[in-house]
Amino acid sequence: MSEVILRILGTAQDAGLPHPNCFCKNCTEAINYPQFRRLAASLAVILPDEKMWHLIDATPDLKEQMARLQMQYDLKGKLMESIFLTHAHLGHYPGLLFLGREAIGASGIPVMAGRKMKQLLEEQAPWSQLTKLGNINIQEIRDGQDIRISPLVTVTPVDVPHRNEFSETFAFWIKGPNKKVLYVPDIDRWHEWNYDIHRVCEEADICLLDGTFHSAKDLEHIGRDIREIPHPLMTETMERLQDLTKQTEIYFTHLNHSNPAIDNDQIIRQEIEAKGFKIAEEEMEIRL
Repeated sequence: MSEVILRILGTAQDAGLPHPNCFCKNCTEAINYPQFRRLAASLAVILPDEKMWHLIDATPDLKEQMARLQMQYDLKGKLMESIFLTHAHLGHYPGLLFLGREAIGASGIPVMAGRKMKQLLEEQAPWSQLTKLGNINIQEIRDGQDIRISPLVTVTPVDVPHRNEFSETFAFWIKGPNKKVLYVPDIDRWHEWNYDIHRVCEEADICLLDGTFHSAKDLEHIGRDIREIPHPLMTETMERLQDLTKQTEIYFTHLNHSNPAIDNDQIIRQEIEAKGFKIAEEEMEIRL
C-alpha cells in the first residue's frame, strides 16, 4: 500500500514567532535563536510514491514551508496538487499570492474554499488577479462534503464558529488508510460549535487543536482583550478532554507568541505533557 504522510508545516498563530513589533520573552528568544522560531500553522498531505502533495492553508510563510517540504521529499519544482483553505485571516491565505504573476506564475492550482471565501478570492483585489490570470482555480466546498484527493485519502470540511468577517471557517477531517485526523486550528469557543468536542475527538486517532492561548493570563502581557480574539483556552480544552488522552493523541497548534507553552524554560509545557497532551512541532510527521 502506498504511504500517506501528514506533515506539520507550521504551528504558530497567524503572525508567527517572533511576532512583529514584539520583544516579549518568547519573541526575543526567537529573534536571537532561530531554533525557537515558529512558522504559521499549516499542514501538507504528502503521497511520496506518487510524487504528489496537497496543502492545508497558504500562510505568509509558504515560501519557506514549501521549500523545506520539496527538499525533504525530492519534490523540487513540484507544486501542490491542491490547496484547502480554512478561512480568511492573516495566517491562512496570503501565501496564495506567491502563486501569482510576481512570483511563481502557477497555472490552474485547485483552491478548495467555502462559498464566501470563493467570492472574496474572485472579486477582491489582489486575489482576483490570481483567478483572472488562471493561477488558481477556485472550487467551492461545503460543510460535510467528502473530497477524495487520492484513492487513499479523503478531506472533509466542517463548519466552525470563528469571527467570520470575510469568510466562513472550516476545520478539516483528514482520513487516510489507517488513521483519522481532526484539524481545528481556529475556533471561537467549543461550546459555540454544533458538535460536542469530546464526542468528536473520540472519533479521531489524532487531534490537532487550537492552542492559541494557554490561559487568560497570556493576554495580560500583550495588552489584548480576549473578547476581540476569542479562542478556547488550552486549560479549558484539557479539562474537557482529559479522559481521552489514552485513546486519542491530542496536540495543540496555532500557538500565539504570548503562550507560555512555547517558553524555552518548558515549565508549562511539562505540565501539559504530564496531563497526556502534546505540543505540535514543525516537520512532525504522521503516517496516515
